[in-house]
Amino acid sequence: MTTSTAARQTSVRPDDRSGDERLVQLCEADVCDGLADVRWLLHQALLGGARRIVVDLTEVPHLASPALASFLWAHRICRARGGAVVLRGADRRTQDVLRRTGLQHVLHVEPRRPRSAA
Repeated sequence: MTTSTAARQTSVRPDDRSGDERLVQLCEADVCDGLADVRWLLHQALLGGARRIVVDLTEVPHLASPALASFLWAHRICRARGGAVVLRGADRRTQDVLRRTGLQHVLHVEPRRPRSAA
């Protein structure tokens, strides 16, 4: 596990009141350092009892196919629990790959959320 992931473990947190949903925020470093970090974050969310995992991709410029395979791995577990994996803020290239492969019907895709004014 890299230093960036050790510091980012707090980004796997409950995202709803019931505790069934976890938010996993990824950054470019998580994806560029290899997929072990991504799989670790997903694993942590699943160990926490998540039925639904929301993966925030707003800081990730592009995802490679192995990253999508990691999301499918987590989706299979979430689906068995009655939930799903949601990709939030995927870039255009990633959305095109999901569309061409038919994975947009398997993994839920949410648009980027507008940044709130500070």
